[in-house]
Amino acid sequence: MSSHLTDTSAGTAAVVVLDGQSLPVADVVRLAEGAARPVPGSAAMKRVERSWHAARELAASGRVYGRSTGVGANRTESVPTGAAADHGLRLLRSHAGAIGEQLPAREVRAMLAVRANQLLAGGAGLRPTVVTALCEAMESGAYPLVNEFGSVGTGDIAALAQLGLALVGEHPWQGGPAPQAQPLDNNDALALISSNALTLGQSALALAELSKLVAATELVAALSLLAVDGSYEAYAEPVHAARPHPGSYAVAADMRRILGAPDRPGPPLGRIQDPYGFRCVPQIHGPARDAADALEDVLAVEINAAAENPLIMAGTERDPIPAAYHHGGFYLAQLALALDHFRLSLVQIARLSTSRLSALNEPAFTRLRPFLADPEPAGSGVMILEYAAGAALGDLRAYSAPASLGHAVLSRGVEEQASFASLAARQTLRATHAYRLVVGCELVAAVRALRMRDLRPAESLPVGRAFALAEAVLDDTLADRPLTDDVTRAAALLDQFPQLTTDEKTRWIA
Repeated sequence: MSSHLTDTSAGTAAVVVLDGQSLPVADVVRLAEGAARPVPGSAAMKRVERSWHAARELAASGRVYGRSTGVGANRTESVPTGAAADHGLRLLRSHAGAIGEQLPAREVRAMLAVRANQLLAGGAGLRPTVVTALCEAMESGAYPLVNEFGSVGTGDIAALAQLGLALVGEHPWQGGPAPQAQPLDNNDALALISSNALTLGQSALALAELSKLVAATELVAALSLLAVDGSYEAYAEPVHAARPHPGSYAVAADMRRILGAPDRPGPPLGRIQDPYGFRCVPQIHGPARDAADALEDVLAVEINAAAENPLIMAGTERDPIPAAYHHGGFYLAQLALALDHFRLSLVQIARLSTSRLSALNEPAFTRLRPFLADPEPAGSGVMILEYAAGAALGDLRAYSAPASLGHAVLSRGVEEQASFASLAARQTLRATHAYRLVVGCELVAAVRALRMRDLRPAESLPVGRAFALAEAVLDDTLADRPLTDDVTRAAALLDQFPQLTTDEKTRWIA
């Protein structure tokens, strides 16, 4: 059975079937936002049951890391049979030391969704009722209190230990009725916390929001292009067929659809070449599309992975003997690198947006007063937007420093490397606000320029629909005044811009 979203009757959340094999990023986001409720697949629950029995058998008959031994540098210390029952609780209590601010509900709910689905992959050896409890919590709106710091990209052990203590009734739940308390023991504790579910959930939320913002930025770029009488020539199909990077080719095609341009636009009537801000949109947005696709591919693997250490393999007809494999599958190098790559590509796009904003301030491009000012002498118009956008871009650059350059040696030297994927995920979430504000500044200026030139693109075109949405919420007063509220409204409006469907590039949806 594959993970899928099923609509139900009006007023009832849709259902996401968790199968441990095919949960997509989009469904993680729906579950995190309470727009869907999870149901564990029956075949996946049978895998969990078999894995749990196999794990208990293995721990009772041999040395299994974290079950019959300590963890980290304590891995050589055996846990006596008489102390096994308390070992799991002591492990959760000692590791539930996350620090910093409390995380928002949606980030914690994303962690619950990812962890429930991973457990259904059948490699954790965790008691099946934990999966049920996680699904009950997501359905009721409950989520445990989780603090932001505690992971270096080799497992979100502190956050998940807080979840474990909440499941046994020793840590607070928020947002809804807590699920029934779980009797977690030495066979459950490490099995629950051996995961990067928080980092993966945060990454899924960041990817979904930023992918939508990048698509909206293309509409904003199109509005700016119209405001300066820019050429469609740079988006011509032959140009991108001659250099067929997938992302760039797709962006050029989308820009032609957004603007209603033919595949082979005619020569420009005015300037021979537009500035880079208009001419290089496919070449700069394209790599971000490719980076987003690469990040989604990594997340698709990790969200559906049995990556717990040790990995519990239940017996099969071909190989009836269960096994526990000790490994490094928790190390998130692929994710850290993919997140770093994606953020760096966003800086390129945001810089291009500030370039277009500068062009909109130039009479040579708009045939209007400098800074789109009103007729008053020495009017400043939207001059301040360049400074504001530049400041937000500065934050975006700072958040885009590669987290994967980090290094750590932990637990008495036995864990001598770290991916810092957790930091990369937090930085990507933080980048969304700065990126949104940069593009919001451009949108305010583009709409103002189009209004001043009395240019209104046809609403039959995506660019026209975007303009109509923006015109409805942005103040048309030209007199010098604070533009803070304008940018705030414009930045929020980006979420409402029309989006291309991923499977049908000729249809637009609101």
